[in-house]
Amino acid sequence: MDPSTQPDRRIEALWSHVHWLGTLAEAGSYTAAAQRLAVSKAAVSQRITELERAAGVPLVQRTTRSVRLTPAGQQLVDHTRAAFEQIERSFAGVRDLAATPRGVLRITAPVALGRQHVAPALEGFYRAFPDVRVDLELSDRLVPLAREGFDLAVRHTSVPPDSHVAWRLCPSRTLLVASAGYLRKRGTPQHPAALSSHDCLAYLRSGPALWQFERSSPDEPDTAPGAEPERVSVAVQGPLRANNSELLRDAALSGLGIALVPDFSATSALRAGKLREVLPGWRPVGFFGDAIYAIRPWSPQTPRAVREVVAYLRQALADGFDPAAPS
Repeated sequence: MDPSTQPDRRIEALWSHVHWLGTLAEAGSYTAAAQRLAVSKAAVSQRITELERAAGVPLVQRTTRSVRLTPAGQQLVDHTRAAFEQIERSFAGVRDLAATPRGVLRITAPVALGRQHVAPALEGFYRAFPDVRVDLELSDRLVPLAREGFDLAVRHTSVPPDSHVAWRLCPSRTLLVASAGYLRKRGTPQHPAALSSHDCLAYLRSGPALWQFERSSPDEPDTAPGAEPERVSVAVQGPLRANNSELLRDAALSGLGIALVPDFSATSALRAGKLREVLPGWRPVGFFGDAIYAIRPWSPQTPRAVREVVAYLRQALADGFDPAAPS
C-alpha cells in the first residue's frame, strides 16, 4: 500500500479531541462542556491543549469570563460538525435496534411542573425501561437544549420554537386564586379593575406588574355577535413577587393575597377547597403558555428512549389540570 494513502494514526487518535472541541464551542465554557461529556473540567482542558499542540496553532481564546474559539478553532469545528452529527445519528439508530432502550436521557422542566407532574409521570417509565437513566434538571431558566446537551425539555408555552420537534402533551390555563380567608377579609373582586386595590402576588418579571384579562364568555345583552371580547389591563401591586409559581400558590394559601399562577400549580389546592378561583368569567392573557409541550432540537431521527418517555408523559398528562375534574 502506498504510504501516502495510509491514514495518519496520530490524527485518528485526536478524533475524540476534535469532538470535545465542538462540545466546548456549543457549551461556551469548560465547566458546561465537562458536564455534557461527563468528565472533569481538567480532562477537557488537557484534551484541548493536546489538540492545539498537534495542530500547531491556538484553537481557543481563554479569558477570565468566557471561552471563544480562534478562527482556526472555529474552522475545525465547522468543517467537522456534520461528520460528528452523522456519527451521532448513526449510533442512535444502531442503539435503537436493541430490545430495550438504554443510556442516559437528559430532561429539563420548570420547577413546579417538574416536581408536581413530570417526576411522578416518569415513575412508570423507570420501571418499564430500567436500562435508561434519566437526568432530570428542574429549572425555571429557559435553557438552550442543544448547547447544554439536553435530549428533551418539558415547556409551558403557547408557541414552541420552529427549530425544534414538539409534541403537545396537554392544555394549560392561567388562574387567579385566593384563599377563602383573604376573600372574607378583603372582599371578592367582581371585575379585573378592582384588583388595583387588592394585594396581588405576581410572577417576578422586569418592570411593573401589569395583568391583562379577556372576558372568557361574553354573554352581555349588548354584545354584538362576532364582536371582540372585552379586554382589560390593570396594574397590580402587593407584598410579594416571585419567580416560582409554587411559592406564589403557597403565599395565596396563607392568605397573603391573590395570586396569578398556572393551573398545574393550583389544581390540587382548588380541588381540596383550600383555594378559590377569582374572576372565573375572565381569562388572563399574555402571561403563561396555554399548553404543555415536550420539545427537542430538530433531527431527522428521534431516539427510541425519547419517543418512549414522551408517550409516558402524554398518557400521564392527557387530562390536563382541570380543577373541576376528579383527581
